[in-house]
Amino acid sequence: MQIPHRVKLVDVGPRDGLQNEKSPVPAAVKIELVHRLQAAGLKEIEVTSYVSPKWVPQMADAAEVMAGITRQPGVRYSVLTPNMQGLEAALSGPRERWPDEIVVFAAASEAFSQRNINCSIAESMARFAPVVAAARAAGIHVRGAMSCTVGCPYEGEIAPERVAYLAGLMKGIGVQRVDVADTIGVGTPLQVKKAIQATLQHFDLADISGHFHDTYGQALANTLAALEMGVWNFQSSVAGLGGCPYAKGATGNVASEDVVYMLQGMGIETGIDLEKLVDAGKFISDFLGRQPNSRAATALLNKRLV
Repeated sequence: MQIPHRVKLVDVGPRDGLQNEKSPVPAAVKIELVHRLQAAGLKEIEVTSYVSPKWVPQMADAAEVMAGITRQPGVRYSVLTPNMQGLEAALSGPRERWPDEIVVFAAASEAFSQRNINCSIAESMARFAPVVAAARAAGIHVRGAMSCTVGCPYEGEIAPERVAYLAGLMKGIGVQRVDVADTIGVGTPLQVKKAIQATLQHFDLADISGHFHDTYGQALANTLAALEMGVWNFQSSVAGLGGCPYAKGATGNVASEDVVYMLQGMGIETGIDLEKLVDAGKFISDFLGRQPNSRAATALLNKRLV
């Protein structure tokens, strides 16, 4: 399999990266982050989540954020909708404020599914089926996040057969693209390749994304492994926003800056201006009062000071 000559990144920083921040991040800051990301060349941005403010208070301003974004042609704006209430809220305003894509999620681990959303994998798919159907009927693209595809904090290593089972269920309810996600960042390249191979039983290569956490420093290696299989769509988070709630003190999402630096060094097109991306990461990191969790960003920022 030939390594792709072009890669599209989905930056999940505004949603996945910020949702667990304890201190409130104002809608204006989230909107500015989205604007900076699209100015840097990002063509897919995961903006927010339509969830109960009781469970995720950081996302209580979802409608305000979506309404405040100045959209650019050719950019896909996605939101997480865990149920019909979430979808209805996402589609309640004028059409121009609707997301281009919704995201539903399920785990390849039964134990994780039970602990996270209090139901089995099959039951979670039954819950999502009407959400997917309604979104597609409204002309909204549907992506499915498959979590714990290589490892689970409760079950340990996940067999590829479990990933294939989940991918089949996703396909069955009408999901159009899936993320092969290493939620706790324990995966290594061979495990990732097996998870992707299992997913290929139900989805074409063009409809598979890689979402690798960097808890054990394996995210770039896992990205390369997926590239070698022909995967050309990946998720990352500017400044490495978003921790791993199942590994105390560990990092979570791989930093977009690190992924872009690697891809550019391989001669792979991304359409992303790395310097502007670093600036976007510094903007949100400054607001949060900490340094960007990105090796590439840190090096480039230090270089500017010399």
